[in-house]
Amino acid sequence: MAAIFWLVAGVLLAAAEMLTGDLTLLMLGVAALGTAGVSAAADTSLVLDAVVFAILTGVLILGVRPMLRRRYGTPPPIPTNVDALPGKTALVLDEISEHSGQVKLGGEVWTARPMETTEVYEPGTTVYVMRIDGATAVVWKGP
Repeated sequence: MAAIFWLVAGVLLAAAEMLTGDLTLLMLGVAALGTAGVSAAADTSLVLDAVVFAILTGVLILGVRPMLRRRYGTPPPIPTNVDALPGKTALVLDEISEHSGQVKLGGEVWTARPMETTEVYEPGTTVYVMRIDGATAVVWKGP
């Protein structure tokens, strides 16, 4: 009878893993399934089943789970849209000063202003996008 309990618990825990994606419930489910196998094969007592479950859980969570998280973990997100623009180069189209200017950035025309308010960039100059402030590219000519 105890083996059936462990089997049901293992299946339910493995199914509940689909809701979390953390691999913790999956490790508990696999440990419960392993305990069900030991309990069915050896007809062990509930105390011994609990010890087997604890040992299997410890091995799986401390040993297997970190390897699976490294292998199947999500990679860091790739910056897209405006977040991908800082660090790119742009071509000055209209003179950039403190209050006006335009650059061509990734095939699009953006309003721009210099990072240092005292600087002025002439048309044809290549500048670096330091950040995007609203709809304005903050640019710097560099060293």
